[in-house]
Amino acid sequence: MLKTEGLTLHYGGSQILYGIDIEARAGEVTCVMGTNGVGKTSLLKALAGTHPRSGGRIILAGEEVPRVPPQGMAKRGLAVVPQGRMIFPLLTATENMETAYALLPKSEHRIPAEIYDLFPVLKDMGHRRGGDLSGGQQQQLAIARAMIMKPKVLLLDEPTEGIQPNIIQQIGRVISYLRGKGDMAIILVEQYFDFAYGLADRFYVLKRGAVALQGTKEELSKDTLRATVSV
Repeated sequence: MLKTEGLTLHYGGSQILYGIDIEARAGEVTCVMGTNGVGKTSLLKALAGTHPRSGGRIILAGEEVPRVPPQGMAKRGLAVVPQGRMIFPLLTATENMETAYALLPKSEHRIPAEIYDLFPVLKDMGHRRGGDLSGGQQQQLAIARAMIMKPKVLLLDEPTEGIQPNIIQQIGRVISYLRGKGDMAIILVEQYFDFAYGLADRFYVLKRGAVALQGTKEELSKDTLRATVSV
């Protein structure tokens, strides 16, 4: 569903990503791991168009994507749940979800029933302002908003960060559900090792802006992966 070839990225005069080659398949969770500062979030920004890539190719659903702004990537079927969630604090939870309508035809301007099945709290809290929700509720809202866009590729940046354990378990179940539908590629950036390992089908470990280790769960032992991530 999504591939990169030789992807590079700079912040000013500093190179952050060095020739990244990854692939994410529909019906799989592809996990990007590594310690702080190795380029994981920068990779998602390059994919999402929020920071223009310096070089390399992005191929989405079989078509090469030119350098386009974030709205161009969103229209092509890429949705992001960013680190920090980026909820609109003064809009209600329902209004936050309705912002996804901008990418849908008018006939589809509705919140699917599955959203409330997966995140019952959003029905109860629909009238509450986004800024008044707890961190866990905001994370559920951010994932729901991305799901309403009906993406081909879903990017999740540290979805467990600062979230209570019961909500982490729920988020894990939602990711498993989306993978099981088989029509979406999920790219997960995550430092919570056990959470990531339990969900992922394919792994990429970054070090200093480059891929240091890659493989499927069958190809990589848990110990090898943990050792590479922690060094």
